[in-house]
Amino acid sequence: MVLLLSQLREIVSSAGFSKWLKSLSSFPRGGGRSSLVLLMVNVRQNLHMELDKTMKKYAAEFIGTFWLVLGGCGSAVLAAAFPEVGIGLLGVSLAFGLTVLTMAYAIGHISGCHLNPAVSVGLWAGGRFPAKELLPYIAAQVCGGILAGGVLYLIATGQAGFDVANGFASNGYGEHSPGGYTMQAALITEVVMTMMFVLIILGATDKRAPAGFAPIAIGLGLTLIHLISIPVTNTSVNPARSTGVALYVGDWATAQLWLFWVAPLVGGALGAVVYRIIGTSED
Repeated sequence: MVLLLSQLREIVSSAGFSKWLKSLSSFPRGGGRSSLVLLMVNVRQNLHMELDKTMKKYAAEFIGTFWLVLGGCGSAVLAAAFPEVGIGLLGVSLAFGLTVLTMAYAIGHISGCHLNPAVSVGLWAGGRFPAKELLPYIAAQVCGGILAGGVLYLIATGQAGFDVANGFASNGYGEHSPGGYTMQAALITEVVMTMMFVLIILGATDKRAPAGFAPIAIGLGLTLIHLISIPVTNTSVNPARSTGVALYVGDWATAQLWLFWVAPLVGGALGAVVYRIIGTSED
């Protein structure tokens, strides 16, 4: 009910609703029942259009995050160590970057292509995203990630000898860190990497930045982040990505999942603060 009321408030405050209110003056006055029917039909059509637009944004975030987890984690699980021709760390890093780059062009004009709760929080903290849409966006992202994890699980278990307990591209620290890094190292890495990622996003999508190149900068930024931090945590910088695979591993992966929510969210907010400081125009 709270979510529904929030969406109705969004519709009422939207530009489309304001245009509709102005259009009411064109309705004939004193027309009796026929005018009332026309008015009700117009109300229904405009509410439907605004709700439809809102739901499309959530659907786009769901699909985009599904693609990020399936493409990124799928490359790690299925292709990273494939005999003789495995793509390795470099290939997995590039795969994550490519998922964001392709979705940015595909759905950026629909939802903004966040695909990441930390990015949504960072954009909100940076004044680029309304607070009332945070929870629906995050819910869509997490659900998309979980579905992708399920599809990947079905594919991976089709190979004889596959064992999800080996990690399933989950993020971890301590004995579950690819390089054996401590919890402190993992926390610092995830905060700093997410901070830089959100900083890149805010800068690349600034109206003063060259138009049309933001997806490339953001995709390459995520690739670089993976090249740096896969050895430390398997690279999260995205709670939806971490949740999407950790739930299928259970055990240690879900026990350590807290860090891959807390650190990216803190990092995302910090990235917004930093960009507000350095990116504010004096014009």
